[in-house]
Amino acid sequence: MHKLTNQKLYLRPIRIEDAPLILASTQIEEIRYMTGTTVDFTLEQIQQHILNCQNNTSRYDFAICLNSNHQMIGELVIMDIDQVHKSAGFRISMCNIELTGQGYGTQAMNLALDFVFNVLNLEQLGLEVYSHNKRGLHVYKKLGFKTVDILKNGLIYKGEQIDEIKMALLKDDYFKDDK
Repeated sequence: MHKLTNQKLYLRPIRIEDAPLILASTQIEEIRYMTGTTVDFTLEQIQQHILNCQNNTSRYDFAICLNSNHQMIGELVIMDIDQVHKSAGFRISMCNIELTGQGYGTQAMNLALDFVFNVLNLEQLGLEVYSHNKRGLHVYKKLGFKTVDILKNGLIYKGEQIDEIKMALLKDDYFKDDK
């Protein structure tokens, strides 16, 4: 699997040793809310998920790590890779809410977009984001993602009805904007 890097951070394959940090991040209420996580996980479930992902050729699961100290600060997944239709799905999550708003997610996404369009040679990357995730929406739009559909009340989180916004970025648009 690939290691992608820039001046401040790098993406490396998720490892079984990352499971405790991933579990801890799934227990932070604000992260759960932003990602629409409604299920409680066990360490064993996350470890098994990592093992399953390592053998799945239709996805890449990356840890987002700082170059300065190699600390894992988030995870990024390119999934449902379809070489026939040249498309994939995408998700990203920081491990701690204090890490948001500092540009790490944008940097990690730029590494991922370069990988998707230049290495995997895909034509389209899609994602879903909930309407209350203003930071995520801002970053996705800044990177060139366009809204392709809105699923009204796509998530019910603790009784709150939240729209799910489906977005996509085409390879041609990515290169046209010179990101």
